[in-house]
Amino acid sequence: MVALYSLTLFLSAALLFSIQPLIAKAILPLLGGTPAVWTTCMLFFQAALLAAYGCVHWVGRLGRLMPVALYVALLTAVPWFLPIRLPEGWTPPEQVTPVFWLLWLLSVAVGLPFLAVACSAPLLQSWFAATNHNAARDPYFLYAASNIGSVAALLAYPLVVERWLPLSDQCWWWAGGYYLLMGLTATCALTALRQKKPTLSLPVSSNGMPVSVAASPWRWIALAFVPSSLLLGVTTYLTTDIATVPLLWVVPLAIYLLTFALTFARRPPLPHKWMIRVLPITVIAVAVAMLSQATEPMPLLVACHLLLLFVAAMVCHGELARLRPSAERLTGFYFCLALGGMLGGLFNGLLAPLIFSGLTEYPIVLVLACLLVPPIRGRQLAPVRGDVIWPLGLGILAATLILIAQANGLRSGPLALAVMFAVPAILCYTFVDRPLRFGLGVAALLCAGSLRVDEHGRTLLQERSFFGVHRVALNPEGTAHVLLHGSTVHGMQWLDPARRREPLVYYHRLGPIGAVFDHLHNKGDLRPVAVVGLGAGSVAAYGLPGQEFTFYEIDPVVIRIAQNPNLFTFLSDSAAKIDIIPGDARLTLANAPAQHYGLIVIDAFSSDAIPVHLLTREALAIYRSTLADGGILAFHVSNRYVDLPPVLGDLASDAGMVCVTRDDLTLGKYDKEQGKAASQWVLLAVRRQDLPASAAWLPQPPRLGVPVWTDDFCNLAGQLHWLKK
Repeated sequence: MVALYSLTLFLSAALLFSIQPLIAKAILPLLGGTPAVWTTCMLFFQAALLAAYGCVHWVGRLGRLMPVALYVALLTAVPWFLPIRLPEGWTPPEQVTPVFWLLWLLSVAVGLPFLAVACSAPLLQSWFAATNHNAARDPYFLYAASNIGSVAALLAYPLVVERWLPLSDQCWWWAGGYYLLMGLTATCALTALRQKKPTLSLPVSSNGMPVSVAASPWRWIALAFVPSSLLLGVTTYLTTDIATVPLLWVVPLAIYLLTFALTFARRPPLPHKWMIRVLPITVIAVAVAMLSQATEPMPLLVACHLLLLFVAAMVCHGELARLRPSAERLTGFYFCLALGGMLGGLFNGLLAPLIFSGLTEYPIVLVLACLLVPPIRGRQLAPVRGDVIWPLGLGILAATLILIAQANGLRSGPLALAVMFAVPAILCYTFVDRPLRFGLGVAALLCAGSLRVDEHGRTLLQERSFFGVHRVALNPEGTAHVLLHGSTVHGMQWLDPARRREPLVYYHRLGPIGAVFDHLHNKGDLRPVAVVGLGAGSVAAYGLPGQEFTFYEIDPVVIRIAQNPNLFTFLSDSAAKIDIIPGDARLTLANAPAQHYGLIVIDAFSSDAIPVHLLTREALAIYRSTLADGGILAFHVSNRYVDLPPVLGDLASDAGMVCVTRDDLTLGKYDKEQGKAASQWVLLAVRRQDLPASAAWLPQPPRLGVPVWTDDFCNLAGQLHWLKK
């Protein structure tokens, strides 16, 4: 019986956590690859999970037969909605946040299938608890089997499923798994109905002692809220500020689910007391890393943040496992867990982007985790005045050290970090015996760190939208404005009026895109130009009198920044006529006149990541429909983690086009001082003579036997540099 229930729960969890990346991938052509899409999807799934657990808890009061009958009816209704697919004719709004539009789309597309599968975890555990099996007194170990299925499905999706199955085939395979789940669930229902319900009692731990139930539902909710919010905060922070590695969102979620499996196991492999002792060390390490604003060494920083998520989730979920109630309160317990998880998603997905201009939710929840941690020595100490006074003094000390270091020219490097944070971090750790004092000490450190000026200079403006955090800084020399999205520079302009019309960073005149415009201007080609991705408007510097430049930009915050004359003037200074069309380029560019543009520049980024939906066969067909005879497609593919020229070589061959690439990656110190940045560009055209003749442009041949990327299939993991090696 244990094997039957474990297998059923394993399969239901695998289906639950494979439908999430599946539907998120289907949405990419509509909203791109911004981290906010995944955060919003997570909010929907958490809300749907809460609805499912709430239904199970409510229906459980109707006796033994009614829950079984209602769940069977729900399971049999789902096949009418299979295979999973997006409804036709849905387009995201252009002028307002698409969060609510996306939530409604997910409700229509996968709401009922997700709800049906999500009900299985608490329902089957309650059925098992009602049997005569020896383990029925404490059915929570089945939750570990469920979460192992979640982790397996989540890791298998990018590494196996996405690499070999088109999206349409994935939907059919999911439907097949669902039918298998129906059969297994029916078998579990029969075993539960044939058993005589025993008297429920307190669950017992591995040593045979009764498990404590001295916890209120509010504590359950708080302990579930912190890891849920921390999961989304770590994911957004890593994929925006540290490393925009595609698929990196998978790892934090897998860690989060793994901690459930470890803490709810019959014999947890990692003692709870160990995790409580390790948490303060990881918190201080991450706090110092955040205060240093470092992005290198990337592997070490990523590992540090993921370790924090693991330890904090182990502590919170370990407390939940320790405070789990008797089996008769099982459904209410899981409802509180789902409510806390949903509130975490609500805080990160909806409230934080409206309240904060930066990724402030991550450090806030970091402090909450410290406040919730049980005392290391096992006894709760009453709050005293020193719990506030000492952290306040710590914050003043840290702020003073930061200001002194910066006044003496110490801004970055090991020495600067040691001067600013070594002593405050050590003092903060001395507070670990008192959770309130330690949590407030960490908060004081993080607040003091806001006084630090990073390598890009003093912040002039910072705004947050659905698509990320955008910051404009005055460089340390005071000679230029810099536009950043996360840790990636997206534009730069000299303040000197004599130099402000000069395109910088990836767009400088001696680089690849400068060569493209030289080629067109030397031919006297002044046909209209389309640019997908506005940034600071740097490309507008190449506009000539009588020429039209049309920018397609999905983020309204970017448009406001580029049009603000106090920040950037590329658009207003351009000799060409400038037009800006808001919205997703794939949708808005399709409405452009046929064969209208002589050059289309694809320069859309989310921090360092390029939206995959702009690099598919369907996207190329849209570009070609608006590209004039003899026109050029220019793709800016600079990034640190994905090898994209081969992908475009395959697309070009599939479309009967020519593909060349040019790397501008070896810049000297003088070049960087002049505002230049390394870049990589790929050009596509129908004929080779339409492209620049320079030998610097190398042919990009197609790969043999490799499928072309489409909206239905793309092997992103296969193009990661570290996996290819």
